[in-house]
Amino acid sequence: MNAESGFANDMNFELPEEIRMLKDTVRKFVDKEMIPIERSGRDGHKLKPEVRADLESKAKALGLNGYDVPQEYGGQGLGILAKVIVWSELARSILLPTRGRDVFGPAVSPILYRLNDEQKKKYLLPTIRGDYKWCLAQTEPDAGGDPGGMRTTAVRQGDHYIVNGMKRFITGADEADFTQLIAATDRSKGSRGGISAFVVSMKTPGVKLVRAQELVIDDRPWEIAFDNVKVPVEDRIGEEGEGFKHAQNWINLGRLRHGARGIGVIERCLELGAGYAKQRVTFGKPLAERQAVQWMLVDSFMELHQLKLMVYDAAWKYDQGRDIRTEAYMAKIFGDTQSFLAADRCMEIHGGMGLATDLPIEKLWRDQRSMMITEGPIEILKMALARHVLGAYG
Repeated sequence: MNAESGFANDMNFELPEEIRMLKDTVRKFVDKEMIPIERSGRDGHKLKPEVRADLESKAKALGLNGYDVPQEYGGQGLGILAKVIVWSELARSILLPTRGRDVFGPAVSPILYRLNDEQKKKYLLPTIRGDYKWCLAQTEPDAGGDPGGMRTTAVRQGDHYIVNGMKRFITGADEADFTQLIAATDRSKGSRGGISAFVVSMKTPGVKLVRAQELVIDDRPWEIAFDNVKVPVEDRIGEEGEGFKHAQNWINLGRLRHGARGIGVIERCLELGAGYAKQRVTFGKPLAERQAVQWMLVDSFMELHQLKLMVYDAAWKYDQGRDIRTEAYMAKIFGDTQSFLAADRCMEIHGGMGLATDLPIEKLWRDQRSMMITEGPIEILKMALARHVLGAYG
């Protein structure tokens, strides 16, 4: 349809050339440097120090360092669409920690860019330099998907707050120098003005790592206790009552990252599944000639295409400054569920070998099942989407 008919001829689903080049560079890096050592490069759920140092050095030489840092702070300042490409390509390998930083420079929480100038000097700039690591302390034993039920409290007393409570499933707490703490300053208001955010040093008296939680996946998140922890008012992030807004902004990007991860997982499962189907012969024929196997691969291929469109659309809208809450919900729901299903199909195609730790399939399967729960369980996100649908179409 041309412009004369009343519609601008500007719809384009192709990635820009510079992002396609970035995608190619990261894919080659993953194929050459990560996949060959993905079963030997980790010590438990963490990269071996020498492996991390080697990968970080090679990534820096390729110009991939600092992709997640704005230009004003010395980074590349890539938009979310470009970051989505990086996240999806890295997800094709199981080498890196499932939840945690990658090897392309410092991991910087979006919340930290909302700090005031003094706070940035104290926390943001050391993080960008790689001197500090952080964790986000939001989830609680009785307040995971429902942050309005948060029981950790921050009670103001003059020029400081007194924090008491317990946080659970906090990734990276054992290595963190500080935490971005989300706590209730007015429990009667719940998530609508009753939650505030703070930056708290992990060395503050009263902050205690309780235990690492053993999970069916490789992650080992921590429980953190806050016992009469004294936090200066100047370490509050923004105004009192804005904490839920800050956390949700970070989590929306996290949900988009879930969708991007799903792209990489489905692609790897297609690579593994199609390759094995061509090699494995049963009853005189390769599995690739069995319709049951063909349909599994085709279904995952179609879902990959759908997920790419969904995630790229959300990322593009974010880069345009638009609200992507509903798009982030959908990207996470579809990305997590369909990537888990792709891993399940890949496991089925491989039979007994799919269960073996020689291959990455079983880890992809376990990881993607866990993704359906963290940063918003599927059911809660569908509840939020239902409100949108009923408001828009009712």
